[in-house]
Amino acid sequence: MVSKLDNALSFQHQALSLRANRQQVLAANIANSDTPNYKARDIDFAAALKNAVAGRGNGGLEMARSSGRHLAGSSDVGPGTLMYRKETQASADGNTVNMDVERSQFSENAIQYEAGVTFITHQLRMMSAAIQPGQ
Repeated sequence: MVSKLDNALSFQHQALSLRANRQQVLAANIANSDTPNYKARDIDFAAALKNAVAGRGNGGLEMARSSGRHLAGSSDVGPGTLMYRKETQASADGNTVNMDVERSQFSENAIQYEAGVTFITHQLRMMSAAIQPGQ
């Protein structure tokens, strides 16, 4: 029974995780809008979700260690592969953050996240009602 519930919610869980990760990336872009030579980044959400559902994660590479006493690290930055956003306007300081684009993407992603949370909440309420005795 638990595995059926887990399977029913796994897609939404993966989508929400990707949305949360993308929100962090977009927030970093906004925070660095005045940083010289900062390059705006984003995640291809559709491709990342397709890979997550298919079981193909980002699979970051382990960093090379020159000593056994070094801590193991990885280049894995999250569930989606970060890409550089195409530059839409030239900037004298080399920064590629376009605040209009970032705000728009941030708002759209936040709305999509809220929709996902609402959908999961509705699914859980339906499942709870279905297993209640005497209903």
